[in-house]
Amino acid sequence: MFNARPILAALTLAATQIPAFAHAEDLTILAGDLPPMFNADGTGREAEVITTVMERCGHSVTFEIQPFTRHWKTYANGKGDGVATVPLGMPLDGVQSDAYIQYQNGVSSLSAAGAGYADLSALSGQSVIAFMGASEIIPGLKDAVPSFKSYKEIADQIGQSRMIFGHRVDAVIGDGMIFAEYNRQLREQADLMFDPNQDVTFQAIFAPSDYGMNFRTEALTEDFNRCYGEAKADGTLDAINQKWAERYRDTLGTQYLGY
Repeated sequence: MFNARPILAALTLAATQIPAFAHAEDLTILAGDLPPMFNADGTGREAEVITTVMERCGHSVTFEIQPFTRHWKTYANGKGDGVATVPLGMPLDGVQSDAYIQYQNGVSSLSAAGAGYADLSALSGQSVIAFMGASEIIPGLKDAVPSFKSYKEIADQIGQSRMIFGHRVDAVIGDGMIFAEYNRQLREQADLMFDPNQDVTFQAIFAPSDYGMNFRTEALTEDFNRCYGEAKADGTLDAINQKWAERYRDTLGTQYLGY
């Protein structure tokens, strides 16, 4: 008589060894237009991290790129399977993951100025520009602003590069890699009234900012956390971050998250 017990036992053992992923899905992830974290074509440092993690879980990812902050609102209105670059603890639908990406805010200035901005107090008497909402996000910045010669926040971040190269401000506050990417884009433009090839220096005087993902289901969030942990442990994610930092080494030095 045919004995099915050995086959059943083998199948049972195999089943216990299969990772407990959620059902493989083709996911739409909403993301902010923040080159080089997310480029318009869905590539970028952060895009690569998310794609690598989710593919390890068996999922495929398509990014829908929107103006930053609008992507949160679109997700809140019911679109997409998940949303990227969410401040930890931000009230938003779904289940938030652990921190998976860090941005490194700091101070960028023209190297020829020889300024050493070790902390916010060093910006006293300086003309400073920052990204929109910086004074509400970066600890201590709002209190320091009255000591600056001038301070302005603008949404157009390539405009920050124009202002520093045009000697209209002394320092730019923001993420060093984003600043470096907009400098690169500016160098591709013709007929500028200033030299976009001037050396710049980035100094990481602020603590890194952590961000999580929000997914609509707990199963996807659990998948992401588990596969992120695996990719972090085997060095895959450090290799991605190192690769992107190398692209902007002339600006970042070794100040960007230690890469």
